[in-house]
Amino acid sequence: MSELRLNPVTREWVIIAKERARRPEEFTRSYTPGAGSLQAYLKGCPFCPGNEEMTPPEKFRLEEEGKWLLRVVPNKYAALSNEGEKVRRRDGVKHIMTGVGRCEVIVESPLHNTSPAHLPLEHVENIIRVYRGRFLDAYRDPRVEHVIIFRNHGESAGTSLRHPHSQLIATPVVPVQFRDRVSASMHYFDDTGNCLLCDIIETELNDRARIIFETKCFVTFIPHAALSPFHTWIFPRRHCASFSGITDEEIGELALHLKTILAKLYAGLNDPDYNYVIRSSRPMDMENEYCHWYVSLVPRLTHTAGFELGTGMYINISVPEESAEFLKTVEVEP
Repeated sequence: MSELRLNPVTREWVIIAKERARRPEEFTRSYTPGAGSLQAYLKGCPFCPGNEEMTPPEKFRLEEEGKWLLRVVPNKYAALSNEGEKVRRRDGVKHIMTGVGRCEVIVESPLHNTSPAHLPLEHVENIIRVYRGRFLDAYRDPRVEHVIIFRNHGESAGTSLRHPHSQLIATPVVPVQFRDRVSASMHYFDDTGNCLLCDIIETELNDRARIIFETKCFVTFIPHAALSPFHTWIFPRRHCASFSGITDEEIGELALHLKTILAKLYAGLNDPDYNYVIRSSRPMDMENEYCHWYVSLVPRLTHTAGFELGTGMYINISVPEESAEFLKTVEVEP
């Protein structure tokens, strides 16, 4: 029989459709991963070396022996403008705000045909260090209320350029989805005196049924009420509300977790499309007791349909425990 599970972070009920569930290996893509057929350099790609004039002037560059390893550039097709003042207007029930903020692209490598799953661990560490630096820099803008760092991989995940890159968007308002997560965490803290995510970590470590990978500083697992197949969380064990507080030791371990889980998805599911997001409070809120930053990774293996749109309730046709066990057994190179 199917069962409903409550995701305590999102406050969403999920139907785990056990009778309709597919075996983990059935989610493997049936065609060859695209990265292997791509060239290391593409003449028309704005992110490849030699094409730097195709992007706006860069904000940051990490170099080695005179060649760049990572670049940060403003998004040429930014949804928000870096120019202008934040002005809010109201006309009856119509609320309007000027579209100011920041949209940046983190070009992760000079190579067109790679990804964090295949980059050296030290390079993934550099990517996360750049994330931290740009995150802190964005919050120095007084117009910014919320910063999100994310990666889209593959067409169904929303990317139009295959060259490896992540994005940062800083908005002049706090998105309601993040507010809802903060509210759930606050209510849990008021009721228990504990951080919700800290308690989730303790529960997962005790159950051990959904853990994929763990180290001193991080735990990677599929949540009990995963919203979709192979939906994965990477939680820092140390309580901290803001990603800005990540230490150098934690950067090294987060790089290991991110590279490992992406490599397992690549090898086990044949390079699925995915999104990952760093969910975090502001640097100024780093010391609060109820929020806890983390990374959410969502492979795009199924599509939402009328039921999900009409109810806000997801149907997961994979069993989280079976998905975690499958990924745990996928062997990848360190």
